[in-house]
Amino acid sequence: MILSNITVPLLGIVDTAVIGHLGSAHYLAGIALGASVISLLFWLAGFLRMSTTGLVAQAYGKQDVELLAGLLKRSLVLALIVAFSLLACSPLIKQAIAFLSGSNSEVLQQAYSYFDIRIFSAPAALCNLVLLAWMLGVHYGRGPFYLLLVTNITNIVLDVYFVVFLDWQVAGAAWASVIADYTALIFALCMVLKLANKMAVPLFIGNWFSVTKMQDLLSLNRDIFIRSLILQLCFSFMTFYGARIGEVTLAANAVLLNFLMLVSFALDGIAYASEAKVGHAKGQNSARKIHLWVKVSLFWGVIFAFAYSVFFALFGSQIISLLTDVPEVISAANTYLPWLIVLPIAAMGCFLFDGVFVGLTRAKDMRNTMIISAGVGFFGVFLLFSGWQNHGLWLAMTCFMLLRGVTLIIRYAQLYKKECLTVQSSE
Repeated sequence: MILSNITVPLLGIVDTAVIGHLGSAHYLAGIALGASVISLLFWLAGFLRMSTTGLVAQAYGKQDVELLAGLLKRSLVLALIVAFSLLACSPLIKQAIAFLSGSNSEVLQQAYSYFDIRIFSAPAALCNLVLLAWMLGVHYGRGPFYLLLVTNITNIVLDVYFVVFLDWQVAGAAWASVIADYTALIFALCMVLKLANKMAVPLFIGNWFSVTKMQDLLSLNRDIFIRSLILQLCFSFMTFYGARIGEVTLAANAVLLNFLMLVSFALDGIAYASEAKVGHAKGQNSARKIHLWVKVSLFWGVIFAFAYSVFFALFGSQIISLLTDVPEVISAANTYLPWLIVLPIAAMGCFLFDGVFVGLTRAKDMRNTMIISAGVGFFGVFLLFSGWQNHGLWLAMTCFMLLRGVTLIIRYAQLYKKECLTVQSSE
């Protein structure tokens, strides 16, 4: 899972690198704006992956093949409903981009060019979330690795071909992602069908749809959606406020967010494994196994977090220069690089315990801790230090990540002390 997740930010780095060498900051600022909106929309749909992983892992622990089949089909239906809703709302979303960013016409033109194409990958991208989650829930770790490898290799090759050789600029990066998402969907469906057949999961028979079952799924997804919405509001605030400061700041933050994405997906590799293991242990009603997997995850998380901090301290400037050759963007990114050296350690707890709580399917706890962390750690800190401009943004992001981890750890300790880890949550 760590290897497969690292391929995701590598794709973002290639996107940034090919656009960052077109010679002007407005290209990089435009793709940063357009891509951040797409990321916001697709990450809001992240509840599809998280709820599916936790529920499937618990069903796998119970060895309930009919439940495994029903969860897959219900989650795919929900994914398609969400995807087509996004497509229908895309004109309104474009208006919101212009209103919130306050960017100049050149940046907005590039952002629209990216968004208008990329939004059509929504059905494939959201179904891929469900298929990846289902494979992860049944402990088929190689499946997500193969899936993300196919997606990102396809995307990277097409990125270079469309942008560098065909000179399609920002539109080329968007088309590369769309084609890669649909290629991955075909590949993922083939893998899941083969795996389901091997496990004797009855995908094509059984009464899998009912109003009650969909309501139960929506109830769990509601709290995860709220949690994801608040998380993405914080990241979007960074993008849109950076756009108001200026296109150079927006472009510099786009470069630096690749560092954070690299950290997040590597630590999420551990967290994804945690989701599957903790969910499986909960399905077996074993609090001892749950706590064991939490300790193992923390052990590896600490090692990776410190390794990233050291790596960024030693090679951060060189990485920035690889991503862009625009002098003012390089200078700005290096100014804010120290925040990225601190962030892996500050953010380690939130990534790992997100995985633990997904496995426990305690979405209400995830929602509540996110509300506290965003209100106090992000927006509260930013209001106090708004005079610091972009430094204030990065301070707020650091405090936000740190408080997310602290609040989740405190809540886990409460559940462990009260022996509630294997008890079904109230939602």
